Amino acid sequence: MNRLPLEPLTAEAFAPFGDVLESTGDFRLINAGLCQRHHDRAALDFGPGGRAGISVFKAQTRALPYDFDLIERHPEGSQAFLPLSEHPFLVIVAPSPAATPRAFLTNGAQGINLHRGTWHGVLTPLDGPGLFAVVDRIGPTPNLEEFRFPAPFTVQP
Repeated sequence: MNRLPLEPLTAEAFAPFGDVLESTGDFRLINAGLCQRHHDRAALDFGPGGRAGISVFKAQTRALPYDFDLIERHPEGSQAFLPLSEHPFLVIVAPSPAATPRAFLTNGAQGINLHRGTWHGVLTPLDGPGLFAVVDRIGPTPNLEEFRFPAPFTVQP
């Protein structure tokens, strides 16, 4: 079995794969000074002939250590995951199926936007209810490719 260390999710470490969505850094005040707007946090990409769609996903919770052998990608558009509760979730990404994946742990207040074509694991909440708003491409062409590793990986806490 291949073991993967668990890394904290940071914008710098995650940059080759996508954007970290969080309320840190620069902001402007709106709503009579009662709300911080952390503006334009993701490079959303819906490709030719696509449009933005917002869906709600309800994923089964998992536990660490976590075993997986499946990654997928969406070649036609980006995919953003915004947790609807403040619970950490696991984010698995890889530069390609031939590369060793990386496993990131969100801090419970972070979302992610996966760039178009980024290989990633399935949605992996570590606590309930596992509800996420997902912003991704809606369009007429296929937008899912899957790959199974010959041997599973284990994400270690």
